[in-house]
Amino acid sequence: MTVLLCGLFAVVHFLLESYQRSLSIRRLSGELDRLLHGDTMISFSHYREGDLEVLRDELSKMTLRLKEQSETLLKDKQDLSKALADISHQIRTPLTSLHLMTERLRQLPPDSLDRKKLLRDMETMLERIEWLLNSLLKMSKLETGSITLQPQEINAYSLARKALSPFQISLELREIEVFLSGDRDAMILADEIWTLEALQNVLKNSIEHTPEGGKILITVKRTPLFSEIEVTDSGSGISEKDLPHLFERFYRGEDAHKDSFGIGLSLAQTILSRENAVIRAKNAPPMGASFSLKFY
Repeated sequence: MTVLLCGLFAVVHFLLESYQRSLSIRRLSGELDRLLHGDTMISFSHYREGDLEVLRDELSKMTLRLKEQSETLLKDKQDLSKALADISHQIRTPLTSLHLMTERLRQLPPDSLDRKKLLRDMETMLERIEWLLNSLLKMSKLETGSITLQPQEINAYSLARKALSPFQISLELREIEVFLSGDRDAMILADEIWTLEALQNVLKNSIEHTPEGGKILITVKRTPLFSEIEVTDSGSGISEKDLPHLFERFYRGEDAHKDSFGIGLSLAQTILSRENAVIRAKNAPPMGASFSLKFY
């Protein structure tokens, strides 16, 4: 009789366990279905210790990863939408100007001086649009990892001197003096072509904000921890309002140059961030703005 009761108890216990497991599996199936339909607010913590424990842990990890991926994709989508809106806005203005210039061009005699000037202005406008699109393409490739930088030991002083080369005519016409000084033997580990691009964007910004007859100081320094290229102009400096946003894409400050798209400094930061380098801006009285490029 005792054996019979024990056997009956075992059967009942087995049936209850099977029923509980069946309920757990059905609940798990329902929650997985909700997960597949986009509901990430699901917790598997209520499942008991037992055969489903490992599965519960793995599903919890998967749910967390899916939630993180979903949030990342949403942010990427929002960033892309904002970037496209910004690009559209930036290109719309010069395109509108080109359209008006074209209409005006049709009304001018073929050999008039006004027509020739208008053609030069249109050419300049097209060059600006081309520069903008090329810069955006470079930023996109850098941010997505489509471009692999090739770091090597390069002389920081020589790099600074080379970066000045394209601006010589502009500097002479505006009578801006440039003083290059510092450690001639300072070395940095960087991709020469891309770092040159970053430095030239910083120099271009400094030149645009330096008045005629002003000066720009370029100083190369070396410490045990880093090498630094510092560019300081004699302009009016950076307003406190603009300072936190200076490296944001398409940001144009209060004293922005009329032809500025607000992308040069952003591109410089994007490049340097891929090289274990940082760029910082500050005011340097009695001079104007000062940009520090530190290579670690």
